[in-house]
Amino acid sequence: MKKVRLLALFLVIFNSGYHAQMKSSSKIESGVSYELAQWRKSTLSDIQYELNLKIPESKSERIAGTEVLTFTYKKQNETALLIDFKEDPTSLLSVSVNGKTIKPILENEHVVVDAQYLKSGSNQIHFNFLAGDGALNRRDGYLYALFVPDRARTMFPCFDQPNLKAKYSLKLTIPEKWSAISNGKLEDTFVQQGQKTLKFNQSDLLPTYLFSFAAGDFKNHTERISQQDSRMLYRETDSVKIKNSMDSIFSIYRNSLAYYEKWTGIKHPFQKHGMAVIPDFQFGGMEHPGAILFKNSVLFLDKNTTQNQLNSRSNLIAHEVAHLWFGDMVTMDWFNDVWMKEVFANFMADKSTGASTDKSVYDLKFLTAHYPAAYSVDRTLGANPIRQVLDNLQNAGMMYGPIIYDKAPIMMRQLELLIGEDVFRKGVSEYLSKYAYNNASWPDLITILDKHTPKDLQSWNKVWVNDPGRPLVDYNIQYKGEKIERFTVFQKPEYGKEQKSWPQEFEISLFYTDRVEKVNVKLEGKQQDISELKGKTKPLFILQNSSGIGYGVFKTDKAVISNFSLVKDPISRASAYISLYENMLNSSGVETQDLLSFFAEQLPKETTELNLRLITGYLTSIYWNFLPENARLKESANIEEKLWKALQVQTAKNNKKIMFDAYQDIFQSQQAYDTLYKIWKSKTPPQDVSLNDEDFTNLALALSLRNSNNKELLNEQLTRIENPDRITRFKIIMQAASSDQKVRDDFFNGLMQKQNRTNESAVGAALSYLHHPLRQQTSVHYLPKTLDILQEIQQTGAIFFPDNWLRSTFSSYQDPKALEAVSQFLLKNPDYNSILKNKILQATDNLRRAQTLLK
Repeated sequence: MKKVRLLALFLVIFNSGYHAQMKSSSKIESGVSYELAQWRKSTLSDIQYELNLKIPESKSERIAGTEVLTFTYKKQNETALLIDFKEDPTSLLSVSVNGKTIKPILENEHVVVDAQYLKSGSNQIHFNFLAGDGALNRRDGYLYALFVPDRARTMFPCFDQPNLKAKYSLKLTIPEKWSAISNGKLEDTFVQQGQKTLKFNQSDLLPTYLFSFAAGDFKNHTERISQQDSRMLYRETDSVKIKNSMDSIFSIYRNSLAYYEKWTGIKHPFQKHGMAVIPDFQFGGMEHPGAILFKNSVLFLDKNTTQNQLNSRSNLIAHEVAHLWFGDMVTMDWFNDVWMKEVFANFMADKSTGASTDKSVYDLKFLTAHYPAAYSVDRTLGANPIRQVLDNLQNAGMMYGPIIYDKAPIMMRQLELLIGEDVFRKGVSEYLSKYAYNNASWPDLITILDKHTPKDLQSWNKVWVNDPGRPLVDYNIQYKGEKIERFTVFQKPEYGKEQKSWPQEFEISLFYTDRVEKVNVKLEGKQQDISELKGKTKPLFILQNSSGIGYGVFKTDKAVISNFSLVKDPISRASAYISLYENMLNSSGVETQDLLSFFAEQLPKETTELNLRLITGYLTSIYWNFLPENARLKESANIEEKLWKALQVQTAKNNKKIMFDAYQDIFQSQQAYDTLYKIWKSKTPPQDVSLNDEDFTNLALALSLRNSNNKELLNEQLTRIENPDRITRFKIIMQAASSDQKVRDDFFNGLMQKQNRTNESAVGAALSYLHHPLRQQTSVHYLPKTLDILQEIQQTGAIFFPDNWLRSTFSSYQDPKALEAVSQFLLKNPDYNSILKNKILQATDNLRRAQTLLK
């Protein structure tokens, strides 16, 4: 019966969408509506694009293009065909349909082709156009196409929706010294009069968002992957980083590939491997088959890299390779299921990288990587469900964030625990085989898994996938003498009055002076007695979720802090750190000052690198966000001293580097300034602390925030940077870090112009300096404009930029004036886009909580 209901629901949605399109076909809506997408899916097939682009060296010159679009069409009545092209009408130079030249009509982001020119069966449309630059990321000396989720239409006329897969033939004419890469294999190269024309083989079947190319003044590196030559394009100039990284990059790629082929039972599903490594890339990576894009700073590391950086690189490469199966071969039908490709990529990346490590190492990495990030959104009033509603693809970019990247893998792990690893793997393999080179939805996967398990996946799915938020997990103990008579666990939603529960597994540990006793809990309802604990001796303290697998805010015994030396297991310590911080934010029995002191005391004692990074992050957050300014100044010298002493006590080089970074983030005293300035000026770090060029750049910026006349300091740092791409980045950031208010004002006002926001990564970093807690008295007046332009940021920027824009601005504010600016904006805009409103509430959650925690 469950399967029949799912099918019936799908047919209702499809038919209502289809008929809505028929009724409203005379009205052309911007973007790609769900109704338009469904109608086109029902009438179009066998789509092929032949593109020929002439790319000049100067980024100010337009790119001329020709296109041949071929497709099979089921002609239905006299409805016009809409082809997406989000450009100025003057960019559409000519159109011919089935050999007949027609007048180009570009209306509300669509090329309109009247039905009289089309026929049932094969059709061919020729376009001459000027390519839009919005998604081509044109920089000095290079460019790269980034079309996710609906930005292919900003470059060329296309059917820009994920369930109309097509094959792409590409020809690029570029400056002779440039190189290029695309989805298809390079077939031929012609050089003539300083120009080079590259012809690429027809690609595999892809949605528009996975079609891509990169071209520019890149270096080339070739290695063998799966018995074929595979190229990497890159611009890194640091020879030490290149030598230290290249073997590792390709090794991780090969290992990930082998793991997924074995786990899925499906060989690599595309014609080639290839990657381009991009400076200041706005994502970590993007999974275009045969032309995966990666962020330079994540891949190229020096010999003194931290474990966190190594983990980030491994996870990123494994994540993008996993997409070749999850997202690329089987693609979501509509972008409301974009989370599916991301959860599988993250979940499988964790499996892949964890396969070669001890389980405890894997569990700790999973815990510290995903839980704090997921909680950062799921604890807020703007929390969104994993699976969201999407009416138009022009809003798809707003669906990305920590919920799909971090909560979803946690959810998937709980699903695997619920139905069993073998059943999970069998169901996923069946799903991949059934929908190979096609499209599928989350209900399609749940339907398959449902066949293999007696568990009620529909109820489980509602609370974990379709609803936002997390549970508050509390417990009650009744003692009889020194023995536990009854131990009961309760759960309820963090927000709202709806009665619901999260089926999940977690561990409870009872700590004694000489031992730890553990019990695994399978929580299925709102309240559950843990019979295994009856008769146990009264412990010194209890730690819920000691294995770090459970999800929610777990009540944490105050005695954990005073007896923390008994918590020997690194995973249990990490889980305790996270729970204490979350309870502090909720004002649930953990005081801000007490937790700050506890984390400071742990600095020399905590030797596990991932845990040390976790608590220094929490310490920094409490210091800047949740202490009043007078308390912060009072604590400053004490925290500085403890960090510096911990730097001396820690023996591992990576741990020393973490201490140094935290000291650099927090310092406020003149003595600390003088110490750090001397280190920067002489380029001589403390003993056993390794600092590279980017570290010295960050140190210069930290110093500049505490310097009332920093022009000379910033200019000197600029002269030290050798890499041209890093010079470009620093020139943007140094404006925001300037001690001159007018320079900062001019920088911020300049961001109101789209052309000054093209380097989104650098702009995001710059905003964090502009709105640093030490600058907020002179930056709070920027906030109304920051909010006013948010919708334009969403329309013109890449998928992560609206969130980056907001978090880089608001995440460290505690001033009531900042909250008032937010409240007034929302009050004046009662009908504001609901997804963007949630982004605002997410980014300002610390600001809201600070009003309570500072009292």
